[in-house]
Amino acid sequence: MIPWLGPDTPFPPVSSALTEADGAPGLLAAGGDLSPGRLLQAYRHGIFPWFSEGQPVLWWSTDPRMVLFTEQFSVSHSLRKALKRTQRSMTGDRRWEIRFDSAFEQVMRACAEPRRGATGTWISEEIIEGYCSLHRMGHAHSSELWLDGELVGGAYGVCIGRMFFGESMFARVSDASKIALAWLVHFLRTNGVQMIDCQQETSHLASLGAIPIPREEFLVRLRRAIAEPPITDWKPLAIF
Repeated sequence: MIPWLGPDTPFPPVSSALTEADGAPGLLAAGGDLSPGRLLQAYRHGIFPWFSEGQPVLWWSTDPRMVLFTEQFSVSHSLRKALKRTQRSMTGDRRWEIRFDSAFEQVMRACAEPRRGATGTWISEEIIEGYCSLHRMGHAHSSELWLDGELVGGAYGVCIGRMFFGESMFARVSDASKIALAWLVHFLRTNGVQMIDCQQETSHLASLGAIPIPREEFLVRLRRAIAEPPITDWKPLAIF
């Protein structure tokens, strides 16, 4: 029902992705690899990889598409308090620290750790290798929260032009992933990124302000954003 990609096979049009009636809504193609060229081609066309260990590479383009408009990022009262507390600490004894891109692979491997109640992960060694290659090329980035020199939370994704594609996040202490995400969103918003691709709809993403939009609208916004010049200086900016 879906095409198999060879080494040089282009992606099919996203309009051909399976629908709810087919049982796998958004599934577009299988095969290919996770080389930087293939990954960048995918993201530029609104396509992302998602598959489990033992499966071939599966490519998706969901409709609707879950996105977070950076101006609509929802900061709860408790998260705002945590952000202020973290920032005060940074200017004092520096127990807390926000960094970008200092431990990209560590962030990915932390995101790959099974969640509570789960036994597996979609972030395989193949995925880690592919995105670390993108990171070395300057296309993939991580936001990291450190406590007394230990990585306790973070998020990572891909940035092309002024478009950010969120991939995953993790927390080892309360609110750590949300704090790392809040710093990332603030940085992206300040640098002209209007929309973060969240790929699939979840209640957690909705609680942060993400909403589903039609795929066609997403693609129009995507084409406009990736045509913008890239962000060149990835350094955290004070929120308050």
